[in-house]
Amino acid sequence: MSARAKKELGQHFLVDENILRVIQRLAELAPDDVVLEIGPGRGILTRYLAERVALVHAVEIDRSLEPYLPSEGNVHVHWGDALALDLAALEPSPGKLVANLPYNVATPIVVESLDGLPTIGRWCVMVQREVADRFFARPRTKAYGAVSVLVQLATERVGWHPVSREVFRPRPNVDSALVAFTRKTLPPDWPRVKSVVEGAFAHRRKTLPNSLVLSGVASRERAETALAAIGRAPGVRAEMLAPSEFVSLAHALR
Repeated sequence: MSARAKKELGQHFLVDENILRVIQRLAELAPDDVVLEIGPGRGILTRYLAERVALVHAVEIDRSLEPYLPSEGNVHVHWGDALALDLAALEPSPGKLVANLPYNVATPIVVESLDGLPTIGRWCVMVQREVADRFFARPRTKAYGAVSVLVQLATERVGWHPVSREVFRPRPNVDSALVAFTRKTLPPDWPRVKSVVEGAFAHRRKTLPNSLVLSGVASRERAETALAAIGRAPGVRAEMLAPSEFVSLAHALR
């Protein structure tokens, strides 16, 4: 029995069981864990998790994969789009997100889980290498952007492992990586901070005040006044600010 990976769903199925032991180590799997897996595919990771944790919530959009996924025991399969389902309502609540994330939704799933899934305390996700680099990129680098700021404000990286293209079928045309991170306390007024961060990088070739104005986040006068309050010149661009400075900026913009 074989299921064809669907390019439009960003599917690349795991086929090499050696990488599973790396996932186990980076995820620090424990017998009492409740794990959320998004994009289980043919279920190789799902079955591995199920043998080691208390419960696996597996979220899959592709019904053609139903014959491959466990249908009983400690695996609960939830059919649908992970970005549309109310994953915060899962019972029991998952404490870890462990997944080979579909390429086309990896970034929004991680970003939305930062505040949308407050019970998640640890992530261990397989993503494209450039996405993994973006999560913890430093200021003043090309990879640094809104995603970098939000992930770094909410989490701390605790593990990293490059992944060969040969562990997937079909073999992708890009490199991948496993990245593990743990939750920190979210800054106060997270929705406001998130809005400012996303607005700041929405027009990253513009100065930060221009980007905030074009994004409808603040007037030029308010933006420049807030930047002055945190010790930044009005001509600064978003990629120059450290993550913590965006929290100060959001506070100053109030």
